[in-house]
Parts: sequence; C-alpha cells; structure tokens
Amino acid sequence: MKTYHYSVLNKEVIEYLNVKEDGKYIDATVGYAGHSKKILEKCKKGFLFAFDEDANAVSYSEDTLHGISDNFKIFKENFVNMKSVLSDVGSSKVDGIVFDLGFSSPQIDDERRGFSFMADGPLDMRMDQESSVCAKDIVNGYSETNLANIFFDYGEEKLSKVIAKKIVEERNKKEITSTLELVEIIKSAVGANYFYKNHPERQIFQAIRIELNHELDVLEKVLPDAIDMLNPGGRICVITFHSLEDKIVKNIFRKYSEIDEMVKGLPIIPEEYQPKIKLVNRKPILASEEELRENSRSHSAKLRVVERI
Repeated sequence: MKTYHYSVLNKEVIEYLNVKEDGKYIDATVGYAGHSKKILEKCKKGFLFAFDEDANAVSYSEDTLHGISDNFKIFKENFVNMKSVLSDVGSSKVDGIVFDLGFSSPQIDDERRGFSFMADGPLDMRMDQESSVCAKDIVNGYSETNLANIFFDYGEEKLSKVIAKKIVEERNKKEITSTLELVEIIKSAVGANYFYKNHPERQIFQAIRIELNHELDVLEKVLPDAIDMLNPGGRICVITFHSLEDKIVKNIFRKYSEIDEMVKGLPIIPEEYQPKIKLVNRKPILASEEELRENSRSHSAKLRVVERI
C-alpha cells in the first residue's frame, strides 16, 4: 500500500489551532496522520482524539502516532458521530478540532479504491470499505433522472442530463464496472472537444463520490456539533477543496458568528441568541507559493478558522 501523503496547509492549521500543551483536540479526518502528528507533538500533556472510516488510514496512523506518544485514541467512525462517541468516553469538550475534507494521496493513487479517473480500477469510491454500497451500484442502479440530478447538484456539470442518458444507454447493454469505462462513456456523451476542454469526468466522479459517502450531509450536521463541543477560546479549522463544501462551511460559520435576526437591535441580547463563535479569518487562507510548488493538490484548498466565544 502506498502511504505517502502530503497534508495540505499543515503549517497554517497548527498555527491557527493554537495547540496548548495540556489541551484536548480532535482530528476529525485523521487520514495518514499529517495534522495529527503535529498536534500530538505539541500537546505533550494533553490528548488527541481522531476519526476516520478508512481502516487502512486508521491502522497506519495508529502505528505512526505511537512513535510520538500514547496520548491519543483513533475511532474507526465517520466524524459525524464525534459528539456521541466522545460523550460516551467522558470527553464532551475539547480545545480544537481539525477537518481536512480532502482525500489522501494513498486513497487517490491506489487504483483499487476507484477514486481516480486517470487509472483503471473498480467503480468503488467507498471511504468505508466495509460499506455494502459502492459507486458501481449508483452508476448502474440510479434512474436517469437521479443520476442527472446528482451530476448537476454535486458536480455542477451543465451536461449532466446528456451524460446520465448515455450512462443508462450503455448499462442497458452491459453493466458498467470500471473507472476508465465510465470515463469513456462520459467522453462519448459530450464529444471530444467538450471533454478535453472542460474535463467533465472530474465533476462526475466528484458527484458520485459525494453521493456515495454522504459528504455534504454529514458536514452540515457535524459543524454545529463541533461548535458546541469547543471550550471557550477553542478553535475549529476546516480545509475544503471545492465550492460546495466551502459554501456550507462559510454559511454555518456565518450563522453562528452573528446575532440572530429575531433579536438584533434589542438593547439587551439574551444569552441564547448571542453569537457562539467569532471568525478568525473572514477570507479563506490559501496555500503558499512554496506549498503549491511542492504539491499541486493544494491549489483548490481553502482554510477557514473560527474561535469559540
């Protein structure tokens, strides 16, 4: 298994997280431990909780982090469950939380996982490999209308209906099972000129992956929980990689950092209507020129940070 992974905006995340030596922290997307290593090195008397659905990532990160400290616990769980999981172990409050919503290099580069449209592999795309549903089930099982809708909503692909129609035509001949097979179907649907100019396969693979792993739904649910779990002065750092994720993060952070419209203007604002967080950065933090030269996958990364009031 390939295990090299470049953690995007690592220096910036650690800086803005304000890691305390005796603090408690959550790496909601431990991946291959890039951010977790730096957090654990700094919170020598504290504790790190981490989450990931990927069994390979959990195993690798446990081995890696034990080389630094034993003050950590990794849960093979979707981060959407962090509030209930930590409540069960008696740690309902923490001093900082990191969400790196990108996919790790080993996941993308391993053609067997089916995340890449540049290498041939099975139509898988499962974050949790124990899940019974994979990308093949969506491609071959969803109606033409449902396919078109997820391609448009989650991939923002303007030729979503054309691509969905072609997929249904081809799967009626035989089951679609591989990544490059799907890429060829997309190319034949839109034509070579559009394909090479716009690369719709990127958008279609993104849409299928989001639908399969419920990525936007769990993000919308977990961020309010994460805010509630922060101690005063604690921070949340979120790295997004496409506009749909960033819009959700931006809107939720705005909602919880402003006074409710219902009571705005009152001489005394009741405590339950006071903002819970403040924005540490109003504009997203982007990768440095040095990082962009080292890692092309950093180009689309945006970091947003908030602090609990």
